[in-house]
Amino acid sequence: MSELLDIARSWADDDPHDGDRAEIEALIEAENVEELSRRFSGPLTFGTAGLRGPLRAGPAGMNAAVVTRAAAGLGAYLAEEGHAGGGVVVGFDARRRSDEFARITAEVLSGAGFAVQVMPRPLPTPVLAFAVRHLGCVAGVMVTASHNPPDDNGYKVYLGDGRQLVPPADKQIEAAIAAVGRAREVPLSDDWLTLDDDIEADYVAAVVRAVDPSTVPAIVREGLTVAYTAMHGVGADTTRAVFAAAGLAPPVSVGQQDRPDPAFSTVAFPNPEEPGATDLLKALAESIRADVAIAEDPDADRCAVVCDGRQLTGDEVGALLADWLLRRGVRGTYASSLVSGSLLHALAEAHGVPSEETPTGFKWIMRAGSDAAPLVFGYEEALGYSVAPSVVNDKDGISAALAVALMAAELRVTGRSLLDRLDELAREHGLFANGQLSVRVEDLSLIGQAMARLRANPPATLLGRPVVATDLLTELPPVDAVRLLGDGVRVIVRPSGTEPKLKAYLESVVPVHDDAGIIAARGRGEDELDELRAEMSAALGL
Repeated sequence: MSELLDIARSWADDDPHDGDRAEIEALIEAENVEELSRRFSGPLTFGTAGLRGPLRAGPAGMNAAVVTRAAAGLGAYLAEEGHAGGGVVVGFDARRRSDEFARITAEVLSGAGFAVQVMPRPLPTPVLAFAVRHLGCVAGVMVTASHNPPDDNGYKVYLGDGRQLVPPADKQIEAAIAAVGRAREVPLSDDWLTLDDDIEADYVAAVVRAVDPSTVPAIVREGLTVAYTAMHGVGADTTRAVFAAAGLAPPVSVGQQDRPDPAFSTVAFPNPEEPGATDLLKALAESIRADVAIAEDPDADRCAVVCDGRQLTGDEVGALLADWLLRRGVRGTYASSLVSGSLLHALAEAHGVPSEETPTGFKWIMRAGSDAAPLVFGYEEALGYSVAPSVVNDKDGISAALAVALMAAELRVTGRSLLDRLDELAREHGLFANGQLSVRVEDLSLIGQAMARLRANPPATLLGRPVVATDLLTELPPVDAVRLLGDGVRVIVRPSGTEPKLKAYLESVVPVHDDAGIIAARGRGEDELDELRAEMSAALGL
């Protein structure tokens, strides 16, 4: 206990923030060893998505000292890479202390000699990602915890190409952060600029140019009814501006969730994937008889879609968007992460364009394509979509929302909905049924043991069909996952990157022979997913 208290005193003495310092000093005074142990268990890990953690004083939380050191480490890394004095743009959402952390970042990087520009107010993550390339910066920082719980915050870094970090940059930045001296001694400067609203207007114009609503007649666009929620985040104003610039009627918003609320007071968890998160949106959509309903997560880099009371899966929306772009003649590379469904690849093949399967995460998806066939669309099943990579080199829920609305407007002219188009795709390509087996463990070693068992003795058949196992650790870049692939069946098994879980992503492709066969195919697909869950549970021994 004595050693822990000494470590905590040393941290408090160096903490540049009065409130954070008092928080640690109160725990020392109370000799609250349990809480101090949590806060000094080690620093937050700086990964490819930057930092993310609970708002609390100490190295294992998001606070002024941690942000000071992170910004100083980022500056040292950029200088080492030859970008000393370059431009850095800083954005922030409306979570607790986001504006403060953005200001600290600006002061530190400005003190390190960088030309820093800060967003004028809380804005969506896609606007910051757009600004990195638009302003010719060497890096961008977004203070956000996206769809994490209310008591979290985070620190997301983009490099000059506007994409998320990939190894080894994350570890190099982490090492640079560890090498920072005392937080109180980090040089600061107020020689930084605040951007005006032109940056948001430039983003809006670029999105509308890229998605191009002109192919949908104005009368069709104006007649569409869209229900919408910002889920207490920062997407509402920018989304409305995009819709207006595209000639769409204003989306009808869930009033209780339209303005930023750091407490996320109407949802248990501010993630549109979570059960119950879109209940208010569904109720609004029903009451106004909306053609489609759209939910963005709090920083608006992801979106969920509801049609006729049913929330579509990420794979369904990804396939619909790919199909829409392909039918518009958008040629180039179409990409999805390996844990996403395979329908996108069937669609690309049918249209004679290349497709790629990437490791999990948009940091890899946005690196798909080639000079001859650049990336034109990418998605992953966790509700992330890139419909305009030329604008934002990351997932973007706002441009995706615009594309979904235009697609719904086109279908509405012929009396069809997004669900009808999914049925049409099933008749053309088969019904792609996707699901998951997720096993939470208390002992993390069980995950490693289960993966070792699977690699040593993979099942030879699934659903009664022969399958071939591929250890993706042997591919480049290596991925801790195993793929099982057979005729009309595919399973990807991997440890979760964020939770103590082992996940199996399941897919069965069921032929559809006629219109009457859709319902039967969906039933068979669900039965086969249940069978796959049982088979994979036995294979993993968990």
